[in-house]
Amino acid sequence: MGILEILGLAGSLSLLAGWRLYLTILATGIAMHFGWLPLPEHLQSLQILANPWVLGVAAVGTLAEFLADKVAWIDSIWDTIHSLIRPLGGALLALALVDSSDPAWQVIAFILGGGGALLSHGAKATTRAVVNVSPEPFSNAAVSTGEDVATTGLLALAIAYPPLAIVIAILLLVAAVVVIIALRRLLRNIKATLKRTLGDEPADPALPSG
Repeated sequence: MGILEILGLAGSLSLLAGWRLYLTILATGIAMHFGWLPLPEHLQSLQILANPWVLGVAAVGTLAEFLADKVAWIDSIWDTIHSLIRPLGGALLALALVDSSDPAWQVIAFILGGGGALLSHGAKATTRAVVNVSPEPFSNAAVSTGEDVATTGLLALAIAYPPLAIVIAILLLVAAVVVIIALRRLLRNIKATLKRTLGDEPADPALPSG
């Protein structure tokens, strides 16, 4: 893989780790185990992800996340717990993909990988906060299943076609930013509506008091 493919794969994996950290580790490890993801010489240390113990722990984490993510409010608790774990995992995945002989690139990869994972995690957590407000019980499971399918599909594409990884990373980055901005505005509107409904909206000082 060339430098662009490595950077694209690092970006894709770190961003997807913000959605599904354990699934990302599991899929990457399985791809390495079966030789679907050819590694340059300086990336052979990543073979640790194909270790049976690592795969086992990642599989348990994937199952736990799959179940927790389908239940309203439990998913938000899970997201809160992973607010540090996912960015750190994304940063370490990105760090492992760059040349260990170049400290500058390692620092850059660690910062960008952690930042990317934090950004996608923020988009996911914010989406769940909005979905959990919905009174019906099915939207949460539907959104979670959509994330499962999207993460699996994008991981498969990035691993099978490394040249596409940079495109996937860019699209994920743009989507995360757009989602966060849109949902923050929506949450503000919901909060303002609730205040007006409950009569907690502060009185307009320009209106006469009597």
